[in-house]
Amino acid sequence: MNECLTLENYEKLEIKGAKKVASATATQAVVETETKTVVITGSSLEVTKLDLDNCLVWISGSISNLKFSLSGAKKPTLLKRIFK
Repeated sequence: MNECLTLENYEKLEIKGAKKVASATATQAVVETETKTVVITGSSLEVTKLDLDNCLVWISGSISNLKFSLSGAKKPTLLKRIFK
């Protein structure tokens, strides 16, 4: 499925391709898609609509930051971090 993020006036975010809302608070929401994890930070954040059957999530509030990372990306083991 195609993934698409639409941000409107830093107040409304629509995420197409969402598989899971891992967490949601007033200051941070974490949404997982097929290929990425999206961390949304801001204030007064609220998941206003959740339709995982159609892979859609809507978040409203004052959005200040979006951070993307690969889903399922493993952290390096302790030995790999020590002996880089």
